[in-house]
Amino acid sequence: MDEGQTLLLGFIAGVTILLGLPLGRMRAPALGLRVFLNATAIGILVFLLWDVLAHAWEPVDKALGGLHDGSGDLGPVLGYGTLFLAGIGVGLLSLAGYEQWMTRRATAPSTSATADGSAGGPGAMAATEVPARPAWSSARRLALLIAVGIGLHNFGEGLAIGGSAAQGQIALATLLVIGFALHNATEGFGIVAPLAADGDRPGWGFLALMGLIGGGPTFLGAAIGHEFTSDPLSVLFLTLAAGSILYVVIQLTGIALRSDRRTLLYWGVLAGLAAGFVTDMVVTAGGA
Repeated sequence: MDEGQTLLLGFIAGVTILLGLPLGRMRAPALGLRVFLNATAIGILVFLLWDVLAHAWEPVDKALGGLHDGSGDLGPVLGYGTLFLAGIGVGLLSLAGYEQWMTRRATAPSTSATADGSAGGPGAMAATEVPARPAWSSARRLALLIAVGIGLHNFGEGLAIGGSAAQGQIALATLLVIGFALHNATEGFGIVAPLAADGDRPGWGFLALMGLIGGGPTFLGAAIGHEFTSDPLSVLFLTLAAGSILYVVIQLTGIALRSDRRTLLYWGVLAGLAAGFVTDMVVTAGGA
């Protein structure tokens, strides 16, 4: 399969993330629906966390098998193991630091000054003064973090598509595209669930940006995976995604626990898990 066909497969697998994004424009959903949507996103992300870690662990498990039967040594085990834990740590802690920085920036008092450096009076504005740009809401910042985590995950999926196509495994590549396309459709909903739960109705431009961040890396990963395959690179991006998704799951769980409608919370998580595993059946049914 040539590079153009591979890029087309990567595009198809990634663009379906746009299907779930319009749900973020729901107008003032009822409290019960907001709780359920938030919980469903948790379920989807918990499935993605399991899926990402399972794939990232494969090279570590293979290295351990080689060490056990004497065909390998300790070096690959230590190398992949360190990369695995470091990726999770960076993905988790970097987003935690980013969120703290954004929170401080949003709550920092702004001072206006005139051109000569003196503070302006009430209603005064110097000619060179620019009004402060309004900060994103906490729901939009959380949606961005979810999109980043899903984007890292989808980059790993793109690598798998590109690698399969480059090796001439057309049936496998096509099967992966179908399965990943279904996955991405549910992931789009996961991105906008915090917005629907918070009653924050974003514009189409914001949704398009989230779709690009979350789905675009599938296309990029397919392009890179067609040229070369690398287990360390795959482990790195998958574990970065796992750490990011873990951070978001913690955040969404904290939001969910503020409500006293725990029954809806449990049903929503179950619905999200079911959506993840059912779409995964398309991939596993073909032995991928």
